[in-house]
Amino acid sequence: MFSRSIFRKDFKSALEEALDRRHMSLKELAELAGIPPATLYKITSGERDPRLSTVRAIVQALEPYDQDMIAIIAAKFLLDEIGAGTIEVNGRKIRIKGYTANTMEDCIVAAVKAEKEGAGGIICAPILATLIERIVDIPVVIVKPDTSTFQEAIDTLSKRIE
Repeated sequence: MFSRSIFRKDFKSALEEALDRRHMSLKELAELAGIPPATLYKITSGERDPRLSTVRAIVQALEPYDQDMIAIIAAKFLLDEIGAGTIEVNGRKIRIKGYTANTMEDCIVAAVKAEKEGAGGIICAPILATLIERIVDIPVVIVKPDTSTFQEAIDTLSKRIE
């Protein structure tokens, strides 16, 4: 996460790494953050240290998280059951957005898209969590299947193989 990495390394390196990871140019960042491109060029060349207001604008542009939006990556039939929309948790409205995925590639694309669209976090299957955590800079939580789900699957499969 860019906002964390600026405290572990110099600002210029953290910014260049964040831009590389997002395949974003300085010009695109300048436009997104509402900062003159010349300011960013001076910062990345080492000519100038950024002001706090500039850092805030850059962080907001690179990490536009909507803490009230949760992404769920799953197969379409599961997302259809869950449904999209808004739920209330402890008096706070949380927007749920589903991202359909049927392959590992779909999951990777969905995770990147969810992060770019500002998700505050991602919910996914256990088998995907480790991979997705390496790709995105937002929290990832796994869905732990209920034992009754496995029992239903065992029952269904047993009937098919009789």
